[in-house]
Amino acid sequence: MIRRNKSAYNNSGIFNKMIMLICFLLLLSFFISLTVLQYVYRIYDQQIYEKASEILGMSSISIESELRELEQLSFTVVSDEQIQQCLRQLRNNPQPYERQVLNNKIINRLVAFAGAEKYVYSMMLMDAGDGVMTAGNREGVSQALQDQLKPLAMEAGGSNVWYNQGTKNSLLAVRQIKSYTGSTFTLDNLGTLVIRIRIDRIIADNTDSTTSKGQLIVADAQTGLAIYPENSILMPQELAREIGRPEVYRTASYDSGTYFVAKTKSSYMDWTYINATPFNGMFQQISVVKRLVVVIFACLLLLGLLLGYRFARSIVRPISKLTDRMRKIEMGDLDNLEEQALGMVSQTAQDEVSQLNRTFKMMIRRIRELIDENYSKQLIIRETELKALQAQINPHFLYNTLESINWLAKMNQQSKISEMVEALGYLLRSSIGLKDPLITLEKELSIVQSYVTIQKTRFEERLDFHMDIPLQFQDARIPKLTLQPLIENAIRYALEPNIEPCTISITVVPLEYGLDLQVSDNGQGMTAEFISALQQGRIQTRGEGIGLANITERIQLVFGQEWGTVVESIPGQGTTIHVRIPYLRGEVENV
Repeated sequence: MIRRNKSAYNNSGIFNKMIMLICFLLLLSFFISLTVLQYVYRIYDQQIYEKASEILGMSSISIESELRELEQLSFTVVSDEQIQQCLRQLRNNPQPYERQVLNNKIINRLVAFAGAEKYVYSMMLMDAGDGVMTAGNREGVSQALQDQLKPLAMEAGGSNVWYNQGTKNSLLAVRQIKSYTGSTFTLDNLGTLVIRIRIDRIIADNTDSTTSKGQLIVADAQTGLAIYPENSILMPQELAREIGRPEVYRTASYDSGTYFVAKTKSSYMDWTYINATPFNGMFQQISVVKRLVVVIFACLLLLGLLLGYRFARSIVRPISKLTDRMRKIEMGDLDNLEEQALGMVSQTAQDEVSQLNRTFKMMIRRIRELIDENYSKQLIIRETELKALQAQINPHFLYNTLESINWLAKMNQQSKISEMVEALGYLLRSSIGLKDPLITLEKELSIVQSYVTIQKTRFEERLDFHMDIPLQFQDARIPKLTLQPLIENAIRYALEPNIEPCTISITVVPLEYGLDLQVSDNGQGMTAEFISALQQGRIQTRGEGIGLANITERIQLVFGQEWGTVVESIPGQGTTIHVRIPYLRGEVENV
C-alpha cells in the first residue's frame, strides 16, 4: 500500500506534488497549534477553578467574622448592667405598674442595641416569669418556638447558640441570661435573649462578585439541609451528596442544569458553603473565545491553502501554457501564437520559465517572418484593390459640386436651396469623416440640425422639431451618427404615415454616472413585436442604413455592456428612445 502511494506521488505532476506538500505542512501546523491551545486552555480553566474556590473561602471568612461580632453583641446585651438590674427586679413580682416601667426600660435598651446593628432584624427578651419584650421588627416568636428555645439556651449554660429558623432567611442567636452583680456571679436564670439576624444581608454584603454570579448555598453539614437560601437550586438529596463529596471544586450536572460547584467548610460553625454557578453563564465568554480562536485558525488554514494553491499555480501555469503552445505548433496551428508568446514573456524576470518563454518567442517570431514573406505580395495586391475602390468616388468632387450649387442658389436668391445645400454638405462631411468614432454631443447635434434642415424643406410645418440640451452637457462624448439615425426613424415611422403635424424632440436627463438622451415623437407608436424586430436589426432606417441594433452595438463596444438604448412606445401615443451613455467630457478632434 505504501509502495503504491509512493508510486502515485512520484507519477503525479509538479502542481499536485506542491499542493500535497503545502497541505501536509499546513495541517500539521494546524493540529500542533490546536494541541498547544488545548493545553493552555486547560491550565487557564484550572486557574479559574482555584481562584473561584479561593474567593469562596474568603467570602465564608467574612460571613463568619460578622457572625462572631453578632455573638459578641448577644454577650454585650445579656451582660448589660441596666438589663440585669431590671430582670432581677422582675423576679420579685412587682406591681403591674412597676412591671410595665421595668419592661419599658428593657425595651429601650434593646432598641438602643438593635438600632446600631444593620444585620439585626429584631431582639426579643423572655424573662424568668414568661414576660416577653421585643425591639425592632414586631414579628413575634411563636409560643412553641419559645418553648423550644428556652431549654436550648439553658442547655448551653450561658453560651451563644445558633438556631436556624428555616424561613425568611433569618438566623437566631439564642443565649441564656445569667445573673451577676459587679464581680459576683450568682448564675441565677434571669431569662433568655433571642436575636433574629438577617443572614441574607450578611451574605450579600460579604460575597464577592465572582460568587454572586451563581447561587451561594449555606448548608448544615450534619443534616444536609440548606440554611440559606430558602429556594436552593439543588434538591435536598443533591445537596446532601454534594456535601459528602471530597472535591473542593468540580463541574456537576443536576436536574436544573450543569453547574460549576466550589465548596468550602466553615471553621466556626458546622456549615458548608457551596457556590453553584451555571456552567454556560460562567464560561460562555471563554467558550466563545475558544470557538473564535478555532475559527480563526481554520480561516488561516484555508487562507494558507489558497495562497499555496496560487503559489503553486503561478509556478506551474507558465510551464503548462508553454507546453500547450508547443502542442499547437506540432499540430500546425500558428494563428496568434506570436502575440500570445509576447504576452507570456516578462522583460525583467530571469527565472528558468521566463528563459524558456523567450526562446519560444524567438522561434515563433522566425516562423512568422517566413509566413509574412510568403504572403506579403498577396497583402499588397489586396491593399491596392481596396485603395482603387476608395478612389472611385472623390469626396472633394462632391464638395466642390455642392459649393457650385450653393453659389448658383445665392446668385438667384434661392435661400431655401442654399440653406438645404449647406446642410447637405455639412452632413456629407460629417458622415464621410469616420476616422474618429467619438465626437462631442455639440457636433452630433449640429449633424442632427443639418439633417432636420433638409427634412423641414420637405415637410415644412408638418415637422415640429425641438432640442432641449443644456450647454453644460454638450461637451459629452458620443459615438458619431447616434442621434441622426433616430431622428430619421422618427420621421419615417411617425411623420410620413400621417398628414397631421408631428413633434419630434431631443432632451437630456442626467443619470448618476451618465446621461440619458431621449428622442421622442408623438406618432402612432409601435407594438412590442415591432420594437423587438427594430432592436434586432431586422428593420433598418433610410439614409446611411444605420439601424437601432447598430447604434446599440457601437455604444456597447465603446462604453461597455451596461450602456445602450431602451425603446419605450405606446401604440397611438408615441415613442421615446433612450440613449444611455456615460458622461465622458472633453473635446474630440474630428477629422
